[in-house]
Amino acid sequence: MHDPIQQLLVIDDEENMRHMLTSILSRQGYAVEAVGNGHEGLRLLQEKKFDFILCDIKMPVMDGMEFLREARKLDHCSTIIMMSAYGSIDSAIEAMHLGAYDYISKPFKAEEIILVLKKAEERERLQRENAQLRSQLSGIGEDFSFGRMVGKSREMEEIFRLASKVAPHPTTVLITGASGTGKELLARGIHDVSNRADKSFVAVNCGSIPESLLESELFGYKKGAFTGADRDKKGLFAEADGGTLFLDEIGELPLSMQVKLLRVIQEQEVQPLGAAKPQKIDVRLLAATARDLAEEVQQGRFREDLHFRLNVIHIHIPSLSQRLDDLPLLCDHFLARFKNSHAVDVQGIAPAAMNLLLSYSWPGNVRELENVLERAVILAEKKMILPENLPPEFGVKQDCRRLDDIFSGFSIKTARKIMEKSLISRALEATGGNKSRAAELLEISYPALLQKIKQYTQ
Repeated sequence: MHDPIQQLLVIDDEENMRHMLTSILSRQGYAVEAVGNGHEGLRLLQEKKFDFILCDIKMPVMDGMEFLREARKLDHCSTIIMMSAYGSIDSAIEAMHLGAYDYISKPFKAEEIILVLKKAEERERLQRENAQLRSQLSGIGEDFSFGRMVGKSREMEEIFRLASKVAPHPTTVLITGASGTGKELLARGIHDVSNRADKSFVAVNCGSIPESLLESELFGYKKGAFTGADRDKKGLFAEADGGTLFLDEIGELPLSMQVKLLRVIQEQEVQPLGAAKPQKIDVRLLAATARDLAEEVQQGRFREDLHFRLNVIHIHIPSLSQRLDDLPLLCDHFLARFKNSHAVDVQGIAPAAMNLLLSYSWPGNVRELENVLERAVILAEKKMILPENLPPEFGVKQDCRRLDDIFSGFSIKTARKIMEKSLISRALEATGGNKSRAAELLEISYPALLQKIKQYTQ
């Protein structure tokens, strides 16, 4: 599907200027209409929607500033760019305050006005994406999440659908996926929407408990069952009675324990160490592993019958690199959390930094993304996360040269010019060329930035 043609209105009292702009911009694919003063422009704006408006400041009947004031009263979404041969910083500032997006001085070259419009188009695209993302985030929990997992990719939508469908049933679920993909979060989500949600969710990492302690940890023991057993202790199965037991990294379970676990699943009972008889339990079992259990069975490291018992419903969570569509949504999710937990005012991620995040391989998956963003939030000095706030493995050049290597002389004036030019370049790179956002990062006014860009590019 082709993008719709952009509607553009030119307001200028000079017939030659109207003709020239109409000719140039029509060749660029815009649908152009042109009028001679602000009053005519206002009338058209009331009748029709325009994506962009190029408006001269000095005009008869109604000048550009008065047009801006009246246009503010209308419910329009046009991006307005002012033009003037009598430009000044004061008039630029006033135009910005009245709602103009940009300001260009006459005379200008054709490529200059085209560049300004392309930047405005990029701004509009980013605003639409941000609005769409905010809309999506407002619907998290309904369309783009399951429990505390976030995702809108086709793969995650299918996982959320399957998890929601299986949650009400006592069926055993095997969750697979690489480390850091969110296997425990999915298990918790299944528990939270099941009819066991008001009971315990008990999670244990099978690889973190020494083999000699596994049986007593899982099944419990009676006082006197072994040296040091000075009291009765409930096992994890008993702790989860009526609720859910999540066995993480079940592929690490020794063969001797696999036999006992199989019996527990079949009989729905456990026998604590030192107990005379088993006790009945009602536990929903969820298991997870980063290993390929079918391969482990082939290698003789995992029991085939236990694999069959666990693999009633299999849910595989893909790596983050396989679902990069979810990354911007995950970033907003984590930023919202860290803004609260760290009391910082980071509003978003600069386009240059987002490009680096999207091109990274993410070996540590969502957990690594969470850690990277927490670090970036802490290091960010502005309201945006910049490329230099990311870890070194993202390939960001860290300029560590000494001042002696940068400045060859002693002139403070020259040093200030070099430093300002460098900072402006970094800010424009970080914001994808968006001058308004670059001005915010640099903590200067938009007209001041325009003046410095003009100064340093002459």
